[in-house]
This record gives sequence, C-alpha cells and structure tokens, in this order.
Amino acid sequence: MWSSMKDELEAICKEVRNCTRCALAGTRTQALCGEGDPSSGVMLVAQAPGEREDEEGRMFVGPSGGVLNEVFARIGVNRGKIYMTNLVKCMLPGYRRPRQQEIAECSRYLEKEMEVVNPKLLVPLGFYAIRYLFNRFGLHLPPKAEFSSLYGRVFHVQGRVILPLRHPTAALYNKSVLPQMVDTYRGIKTFLEGGL
Repeated sequence: MWSSMKDELEAICKEVRNCTRCALAGTRTQALCGEGDPSSGVMLVAQAPGEREDEEGRMFVGPSGGVLNEVFARIGVNRGKIYMTNLVKCMLPGYRRPRQQEIAECSRYLEKEMEVVNPKLLVPLGFYAIRYLFNRFGLHLPPKAEFSSLYGRVFHVQGRVILPLRHPTAALYNKSVLPQMVDTYRGIKTFLEGGL
C-alpha cells in the first residue's frame, strides 16, 4: 500500500514538475510537489510556494515555514508526519494573489493527490485554499469580512473532516494572532490522537 501510494505520488510529482499549463511555468524556478507522510490521514493544503520554497523545492522553508515549525513545536506535531501540499504549485510573482485560471490548472494535481492520499483530515491554510476546498465539498463560505470565523472550526463532509486554519504568514504581519493560531492548530494534534 505505502509503496504503491509513494509511486503514484511520484508520478503526480513528475507531472507537476513538467507542467506548462499556465504562464507560471515561465516565472518559476521549480514547481513544488507535496511532501511528508501520505499515510498519516492528514493533508495540509497551503496557497502557493514562496520565494525560498521556489528556490529550494521544499514546502515551508521560508519565513512562514518558521512560523509553522514554531506552531507545530508548541502543539507537539512532527511536520514530517503529515502530508503537505499547495493549491497552486508554482510561486506567484510578486506574491500576488492566484488567478482563477492558475487555480483551475493546478487544482487537477491537488485532486489527484487527494485521490491517492485519501486524507481523513483536510487542513486548508488561508483564504484561497479554504475557498477551493469549501467549494469543492459544497460547504457554505461566509462573506470575506467574516472569514476568520472559520478558523479552527470542524466541518464533517463526505467522510472527511475539514479544519480551516489561518495561514502561518499571518503571524509574520501580526504577531498577536500567534496564540490563537496555536489554539486552532491543536485540532491537527487532536485528530492524530484519534479525536475530531
């Protein structure tokens, strides 16, 4: 099972790395594949790689990765024990928002990853990942002004749990959100211990 899953994810990764479906193929250093333990039952979905991630080809190695590592250390979660991926697989120039066409093209890879990994807990980080997964599973999205009310809430849908969380980047701009982030991220630990 594990080797078959690994082989399927490697095939998806090869597709991702060779993708030329949108203009981001011309601005990236490399497209990022998912990483971590696909057998954990947890899939964390971020928005897109940052500059450091684009250079190094790994998830969360830049400043937001530092925040994520700190949060995981505080809640006692080993990041290598969960599967992490991005909605958009290439860095967005100038840290702009993803365009609908980019999401549409990249989401085909996310869908394949979800099919292979079959996560019981989906953890979208930030607005675009949350919006995509909520639309994908037919969940109601509140107006953008009320969006933060979703963070840390548990949604059961189609045999899965969706736990929307604030993206770690938020704490880079506003350190006061870090304690709340730690509290809401505890849902991942609860799931790994058999809860939610």
